[in-house]
Amino acid sequence: MSWNWKFPRLLLQCRRIHTAGPYLGKTGADHRWLERQFSDPYVKKARQQAYRCRSAFKLLEIDDKHRILRPGQHVIDCGTAPGAWAQVAVQRVNAAGSDPNAPTGFVLGIDLHHISPLEGAALLPFSDVTDPKTQKKIQEMLPEGKSDVILSDMAPNATGVREIDQLKSIQLCLSLLDLAQQVLEPGGTILCKFWQGRDGSLLQKRLMEHFKEVKLLKPPASRQESAETYYLAKSYKTGSAVQSREHR
Repeated sequence: MSWNWKFPRLLLQCRRIHTAGPYLGKTGADHRWLERQFSDPYVKKARQQAYRCRSAFKLLEIDDKHRILRPGQHVIDCGTAPGAWAQVAVQRVNAAGSDPNAPTGFVLGIDLHHISPLEGAALLPFSDVTDPKTQKKIQEMLPEGKSDVILSDMAPNATGVREIDQLKSIQLCLSLLDLAQQVLEPGGTILCKFWQGRDGSLLQKRLMEHFKEVKLLKPPASRQESAETYYLAKSYKTGSAVQSREHR
């Protein structure tokens, strides 16, 4: 089957995973969403560059500006399906070893849903990153049990009540701090998506307790009408006393 025929199905998969709530099928709203997707320049670029979803460009834009991904790093991608962020991470940390002159990194993708195989990435599908059992499995799968970067494009299932949904998105981000205590290297980074609202400062405060630098980001590829926003937290202050690979 050609890429042209596959791409609409990937768009629907992208919607199903990266936005709140299940895909309901043949409704007017779904048709309007598809029309917007096909006129979206980022969707066209994703198709041209063989990314699984337009969300790849959110991470690309953030990384181009803030340089959070480098060859040789170990990266955890939470909420990875359908895999666009993992694709970017594999390229940027040289996880597939495509550049023989650069250090080879490692990418681990985790999601509640099925994840199609991706060269250069280890995958943990049908797994809840907030579950302590999953977090233990993540630690076992990581080389040396440690990660330099935790990425999260996770979003909760929507209730339709803005305040509740925003708090749920914050809770997902806070769960990454539990994971960080187990696996994140000193000096490490977390990039997490949340839905902006009046309680966003709660997340910022918690991140600032554990990281030296915390920034609020809205990359150009994130639609302006969307409430999604990102916190970039750099220079992890607590965790293992083991020296970061970046400074060895």
